[in-house]
Amino acid sequence: MIIFLSILLIDAGVSRQSAQPDNRFLHRIASRAEFDKFSRTWYEGRFYALPHLMFIIDRASRNRVYYINSKRYSLHREFANANYLTLERGEEFFRHNYLEPERRFILGTIAWQTTRQRFTFEFWEGDRLTPEILNAAYHSLSASFFTGLAFKPNSSQQEDALAQAPDVPAMQPEDIASSLGYQPLNLAEGIGVLRIIERMSEETIIDRNEIVIFKEPPLTLTPLSGIITTTFSTPLAHVNLLARGWGVPNAFIKDADRLFSPLEGKFVYFKTGEDGYTLRPAESAETAEFGRRLAERSDLLTPEADLEFREMRRLSRQRRVDARRFGAKSANLGELFAALGRGAVRDISIPGGFTIPFFYYIQFIEQNRLEEEILTMLSDDRFNHDPAYRKQRLAQLRENISNGRLAPDFVRAVIARKRALLGGKGVFVRSSTNSEDLPYFSGAGLYTSVPNVRDDEALLAAVKTVWASLWNYAAYEARESFGINHAAVYPAVLIQEAINADAAGVLITTNPFDREEPRAVYVNAKRGLGIRVVEGKRVAEQLIYHTQTGAVRVLTRSAEDSMLTFDENGGVREVNIEKDRRVLTDGIVRRLARAALQIEKVFGGQDQDIEWLTAGTRIHIVQSRPFISVSPGAPASGRQ
Repeated sequence: MIIFLSILLIDAGVSRQSAQPDNRFLHRIASRAEFDKFSRTWYEGRFYALPHLMFIIDRASRNRVYYINSKRYSLHREFANANYLTLERGEEFFRHNYLEPERRFILGTIAWQTTRQRFTFEFWEGDRLTPEILNAAYHSLSASFFTGLAFKPNSSQQEDALAQAPDVPAMQPEDIASSLGYQPLNLAEGIGVLRIIERMSEETIIDRNEIVIFKEPPLTLTPLSGIITTTFSTPLAHVNLLARGWGVPNAFIKDADRLFSPLEGKFVYFKTGEDGYTLRPAESAETAEFGRRLAERSDLLTPEADLEFREMRRLSRQRRVDARRFGAKSANLGELFAALGRGAVRDISIPGGFTIPFFYYIQFIEQNRLEEEILTMLSDDRFNHDPAYRKQRLAQLRENISNGRLAPDFVRAVIARKRALLGGKGVFVRSSTNSEDLPYFSGAGLYTSVPNVRDDEALLAAVKTVWASLWNYAAYEARESFGINHAAVYPAVLIQEAINADAAGVLITTNPFDREEPRAVYVNAKRGLGIRVVEGKRVAEQLIYHTQTGAVRVLTRSAEDSMLTFDENGGVREVNIEKDRRVLTDGIVRRLARAALQIEKVFGGQDQDIEWLTAGTRIHIVQSRPFISVSPGAPASGRQ
């Protein structure tokens, strides 16, 4: 009976194949029409349409190619089992056909890259591809596919295999990324007056009701109703994090300035979606509703602050609850010190340092008689209604703070504390306010940090620079938009050992392109200091680490020819580099990801936005804050 059933199954399979020879697979793809018949369309990274079909190459049958009907079969294994190529399943199939060099089957995908108008073939990023397998795949596919193909490597190992297969043409992931027509950076909708800005300057003022097309990515920004950039940017640039906090639509749209110039100066409706966007003239009813919601104002949020605490406490003795004294940036690092001590986080270090609490800012303001100036400014009707005048008054206040006199006792205390804990090392002088890392308001990039401070005089000047940055125009506008009480915002100053980084960047413990993916870590990286990564000034190396498989997927490589490093006299300088385009090894990425997921647990399982750097073989963490994805506290104009 068993033999009979087996024969029936085989006969049934043969019968189906002969009755519908091209319903399940083809051995050759002779035209675009045949590709379209078997291909399905997904949205790569939720950016753009990606028609693709799966293939299997059977090495035991003289490299016979099966072009799979990918509308009918979801997985390579499903097709192989259904057509009796193999009965292996699960772990056995995975190990034999993705990990072993002497595998029977080569499993891959052919895709039509819509942004490059070319076909590519590729493999899962965890596939331990060898040069021999790559060559075999290329020659078998080239002999049976109707047009030319280029190989798209998705991991460091695949790049290494490509380097040893010089006859195989390639298309790098960053070549595809650079030609994208659209990339959503925050999914939302909004209404506002469309404006096109060639380049931001100190004099540029943006109204909150504007949707702006930027021809050059801004380094900082005040609240607005929507953001469009015409050059590619990474999701973790500070401006993009601010857009998430404001809840406004934000996207890269190629040639947007040219496409939508007829709408400049008019009210428009802008919506960003996973697979497309809408930008059109707003209807009168929509404009009226927008005006009504814009006029709404929630009660002022007053962040918690302990203004009596005076100890300049070292980082290792701070805890998360100390945010009311030192700000969240500093207190979170203190919490990580404790986690390191109990073994909850491993394989990282945190640069040592100490923090000047809020008390000393208040003392300085009072001693220099600036309190009345601040309160008068905040209550001035012209200041509140004239953006240009507001920007001017804030600049004058910052100058007054920078020129203020520090109390001799304070000067002695800061210098003594720095020497006792950090000796003659250079330091980063960083802001840590009580208006950062709030629920749905990160405050990312709003305040000023001073890098590689070398001497006492520069240290004291840097402290005042950080205090003054509380009144940066962008910081004020962001707080105003969110409804934060400016008179209740205070800056602490984090003084931390400066590490001259080999590589630096930002990571988040989720996939910003696909929030449905379970457990992934997204990494931005560049050589040298990470200032340009968080500013979004240069496109960084972008990687996705998949926690379930341990695979590292390459989204883009950095093509920079320069990096920032410490200047011997203080500050930073730019130096030329001539190195391999790869910034991080897979080993470093996996170490970063493991540490990041441990850090996520320390902070209650909430997705984390982590700034890191490497020096030699060591990984240093310099900030961890909640990653904001939804913003119920954003302006009404930006809510979905």
